[in-house]
Amino acid sequence: MSNKGSCLCGEVKFEVEGNFEKLFFCHCTRCQKNTGSAHCANLFSGSASINWISGKEQVKTYHLPETRHAKSFCVNCGSAMPTEVAGGKMIVVPAGCLDDDVTIQANGHIFMDDKASWESLLEETPKFSKLPG
Repeated sequence: MSNKGSCLCGEVKFEVEGNFEKLFFCHCTRCQKNTGSAHCANLFSGSASINWISGKEQVKTYHLPETRHAKSFCVNCGSAMPTEVAGGKMIVVPAGCLDDDVTIQANGHIFMDDKASWESLLEETPKFSKLPG
């Protein structure tokens, strides 16, 4: 299986070779800070590999000291990018940076005790197909 991805500005392009084993929506406060949103959506694989097609030098990784938390991003546009963790034994790929459809079923929502206080109101919020006028 192969999945292509890129950043918002198009400087970084990559391909993930292999299968994703897990998809989690993480609601921890660190992921809220990383995304500026209620949660992140990350794909995990212990067997896939990343082939950087272009822009690898534009990707920076931030490791939160004294934790396992890390985030890779494009230094030009800030888009979240794949991160190799556990000494390269696992990759974490933000689902939104893939250009291909994510076909794996989500395994669950994690760190729900940390969820944003306003998140419970999202189901009641009006939904639009584009920016309302």
